[in-house]
Amino acid sequence: MSALTRSAPALPTTRFGNIAVICFVLVQYLDGALTYMGVHTWGATIEANPLVSSAVSVAGVGGGLAIAKLTAIALGVALHLRQVHIIVALLTAFYVAVAIVPWTFLFLSL
Repeated sequence: MSALTRSAPALPTTRFGNIAVICFVLVQYLDGALTYMGVHTWGATIEANPLVSSAVSVAGVGGGLAIAKLTAIALGVALHLRQVHIIVALLTAFYVAVAIVPWTFLFLSL
């Protein structure tokens, strides 16, 4: 292979940013799925986020969650494109701590 055809290795910050945004999208998807199941199991009052709760009351469970999660994903991707990867990673960790873990405990308590 000549030097012209070899691709340069990804920069560590690029790799970190890509991993962060992929994890962010996956966590958003998982939160949406768990919220959907939670609302169907315990009712709409189980949702603690007032923005998501309002979207669900206006557009229904599926539509409201889709709007909320797609908006969150779009904003996360916008942060990724602005190359503020640490913020995307911190938001991912935050969602895991305040959304995924509580939903998991609720479902395991059934």
